[in-house]
Amino acid sequence: MSLLRARIRQILDAEAAAISAVEVGEAYELAVEALQRCTGKVVTTGIGKAGYVAQKFAATLCSGGTPAVFIHPAEAAHGDLGLIDAHDLIVAFSTSGKTREVVELIELSRHLTQAVVIGITSHPETELRRLADIVLDMGVIEEPCPLGLTPSASVAVMSAIGDALALTLMSEKGVTRRDYGLRHHGGYLGHKARLENEEG
Repeated sequence: MSLLRARIRQILDAEAAAISAVEVGEAYELAVEALQRCTGKVVTTGIGKAGYVAQKFAATLCSGGTPAVFIHPAEAAHGDLGLIDAHDLIVAFSTSGKTREVVELIELSRHLTQAVVIGITSHPETELRRLADIVLDMGVIEEPCPLGLTPSASVAVMSAIGDALALTLMSEKGVTRRDYGLRHHGGYLGHKARLENEEG
């Protein structure tokens, strides 16, 4: 194997190992139960790469029958915090758990809702852990980046946790292919859902 391919394999293995190392404790069960009990919408937030994961998580929830919306923490400070309603639940993504804008959003959202806050983070002893009602621990992650800086393994773990929550919730709610197709009617997946409904 060439050095280039070996490096690519190393990165893929590092990210897969980081996902496999996540300990699925009671907090994960509590998180799914809280999401299922939510009578409003799920509000996701995060900044930088974590923000992209939060957006993807919200989109997956919507496809699976759970209303969700992403709020950018910086825009929240300029009026978007008003999206949060008394019955909403917040899921905050932050590897460091120290991101000022995310912490501020959670602190100020307490004036608008007393709903559950789920924090997804890695670093111990952080503000996000203190503020969240349920903490989903990503574990200690070593990034395979040659500089040790680019968030890749951490983003893979964060995304996998979001997928695990969304898909488990979908199963618990009994979402059918028809339900999915009604919410995701476009593209290949929408066509596939409609076709299988017609054949069924």
